[in-house]
Amino acid sequence: MFSDVKTDAISGLVVFLVALPLCLGIAVASGASPFAGIITGVIGGIIVGYLSNSNVSVSGPAAGLIAIVLLAIKDLGFEAFILAVLLAGIFQLILGFAKAGAISNYIPIWCYRRNADWYWDYHHQKRIATRHWL
Repeated sequence: MFSDVKTDAISGLVVFLVALPLCLGIAVASGASPFAGIITGVIGGIIVGYLSNSNVSVSGPAAGLIAIVLLAIKDLGFEAFILAVLLAGIFQLILGFAKAGAISNYIPIWCYRRNADWYWDYHHQKRIATRHWL
């Protein structure tokens, strides 16, 4: 676990230096304080790093969320927005621990891969042809 501390620290610093201006920019553009952007980036990075089972997990701010966050803060107010984000996060954790992603196994593949000629059936280990739907 601690055998690569030096390289992990350097990579963490590089990721921090890339994410910091993004966190600040998104916070300011959304009408929040710059400090809120820093705290969000740090807490998000720690939580994703701790909960992820992958050695190559990447997380960070998404600039495309500026418009959504700005409108939500303007409509709801900052405190209500933070509460909504907290509740959404709790809901995602509950669904994750409940393995709710398995529900997607019951959705036919042609519902979301409309233009695919075939898909791989992992259960039977073979290619399956799909119909083309208009």
